[in-house]
This record gives sequence, C-alpha cells and structure tokens, in this order.
Amino acid sequence: MNTHPMTPIAATANPSTQVPGPRRLYTATLGLLAAAALAACGAMPANTALDQARTDYRNAQANGQTQTLAAVEMKQAADALAQADAAFGRHDDAERVTQLAYLARQRVALAQETAGRKASEASVAEAGAERDRLRLAARTREADAATQDAAASKRDAASAQQQSQAAQRQSADAQQQAAASGRQAAASQQQASAAQQQATTAQQQASAAQQDAAQSRQQAAAAQQQAASSQQQASMAQQQAGDAEQRNQALSAQLAELQAKKTDRGMVVTIGDVLFDTGLSDLKSGGQRHIERLGTFLKAYPQRKAMIEGYTDSTGSDSANMALSGRRADAVMTALLDQGVGRGQLAAQGYGEAHPVAGNGSAGGRQMNRRVEVLLSDDSGVLTPR
Repeated sequence: MNTHPMTPIAATANPSTQVPGPRRLYTATLGLLAAAALAACGAMPANTALDQARTDYRNAQANGQTQTLAAVEMKQAADALAQADAAFGRHDDAERVTQLAYLARQRVALAQETAGRKASEASVAEAGAERDRLRLAARTREADAATQDAAASKRDAASAQQQSQAAQRQSADAQQQAAASGRQAAASQQQASAAQQQATTAQQQASAAQQDAAQSRQQAAAAQQQAASSQQQASMAQQQAGDAEQRNQALSAQLAELQAKKTDRGMVVTIGDVLFDTGLSDLKSGGQRHIERLGTFLKAYPQRKAMIEGYTDSTGSDSANMALSGRRADAVMTALLDQGVGRGQLAAQGYGEAHPVAGNGSAGGRQMNRRVEVLLSDDSGVLTPR
C-alpha cells in the first residue's frame, strides 16, 4: 500500500548552513521540533499522543547505537514527527494529529528495532569470523606438527645412512682380515687350519655386515618415503584450510548481498510486496533483480534447498488471503525454475495473514506483513519449516 512522501523539517533550513551527516541533521530537526512544541504549548491544549511521540524520538536520538545503525529509519521518524507537529500547529483535527503522532511513534520503534537487529547481526558475524580463525589456527598447528614429523623422519634417515656406512667399513675391515689370514696360511701350514677358520668366520661376518648394510639402506629408503608423505600431508592440510576460508568468505558475501537474516529456523531472505501489485500474484518487472540474485545463489549451491513462504496482511477474508499468499509463493518459485534452479531444491507454501512481523493496525505494519520469505537450508539440505 503506497503512502504520500513526507517532507523533512530540516529541509527548510538555509542551504548554506546545512551540514551533511545524519547526527547533525537529527540535532537540527530536534531543535526545530522543540521550538515548534514550545510555541504550540502556549497557543493550544497539548496532545498526549504527540507529546509521547516527541518523548520516544528524543529517547531514540539519545541512543548512539540507534543513530549509527538506523540512520535512514531515524530520518523517516523525524519526518513523520515533523508532519504531526505541523498538523498540530495548523490546528488540524485532533484525531488527525493523533494519527500522525502514532505513525511517528511507529517509525521510532522501527528505527530502534532495526538498530537492535543490526547490532545482533554484527555480533553473530563477529562470532562466526572468530570461530573460523580458531579453526584455521588449529589446522595450521596440525600442518606445523606434520612438518616437524617430516624433519624427524629425515633425521632418522640420515642416522640410518650413517649406520650403513659404518657397516660397509666393517665389511671392508673383515675382508682385509681375511686376506691377512690367507697370507699367514701360505707362510705356515701349521697355522693353515686356524687361518681357514678365521677366514670362514671373517666371511660370515662380512656377509652379516652386508646384510645389515642392505637392511639399513632399506630402512633409510622407507624413512625418506615417510618424510615425503608427511610433507605432502602438511601441504594438503594447508591447502584445505585455505579452500575452507575462501568458501566461507564467498558464502558470507553472497548472503550479505541477498540481505539474508539469521533466524532460529536458519537464514531467511525477506522480499516485500514491491514484487506484486496490490491483490495480485503476478511478478512485477521491477522485482526481477531480487529473484535473479536468489536464483544465482541457489544454482551456485545446489546442495541447499529453499522453502518459499507467502504472507499477507489482515485485509480481506482468511480464505482469500491464504489463496493469494500461495499464488505469490508459487510465482516466485516459477521464476526461480525459469532461471534454471533445480526443481528438487524448491518448495512453496502460503500462510495467509498468519505469522505477522508487525501490527496490522497501521498502513506501515500492513505493508511489512505483505511479504514473501525464502528460508534457506544448511549445506546438508535440512530445512526447518514452520
């Protein structure tokens, strides 16, 4: 439902004295509102609803978080309050002034709610980033441990090689001893038998030494292979950590572009009634960009599923609202299928006027309730429907 545009009070000030920035604009607006309120109090009876709207606005303006995180909503609240003050100053009907004051209070409440929600989202994002950093640190420690194991394996291989060289030297010494025994046998037949026995023993020792050397070489080769395997595992662990970090960053950026909100059911993308004309379920051409971004995301993550939920305000009968919400949810699903999203990823359901996100007593609240919400599953495809 469309509303008439509101003209901010601060826009009537001298352009040469205006200073950009929401904080100074709010300060100037509050000053004008206070002056108008003082002048009005001396000329006519007070309006309780208008006084309460001024009090709510001042309280919200005093909260630095609300001014920082909900600057646009605070500007809208200031404009709405300015209209109420103007109507009061013109001696408009009291009911009209009360209605405008109520709208201003709703704008202030929306600004406070927006600030709180953005602060919560920032806290959740910071916690997720910290968790990812801890995971990356753990994987880095694992990679460092693997590198240390590889270095130890290299040292073991070097030690085995040294043992092999010592065994070879022992074999050479044994052969020299055998040769000396042969010369002694030629010089003295009496010592021949003893020399032959010594030679046989020396040959046996040489053979055993050669076997030890071969075994040491095999151990050295196995140690080298183990070191190479450990290095490869360390490299793979580092690469997996980097890939996981890149996937998390890409997913966070796409969800931020979709303006997805984290709820107790999962990530939810809310699409307002700008996609449809009042009372109709045909998609408007101006809303096609919203659907294209959502379709691009679902095609990039085919393992994720989406539950498309349609809602209406309380205007009209329950049965008409239920049917309209279902048609709107089906229209969004059809548009996603036309973009190439898999049929198995999508489901649609209309809920009519159930589960409102704002009161239906005002035009702004009804507009917020006329929406389509898209619930996104986790990587395993699990959805939590209502």
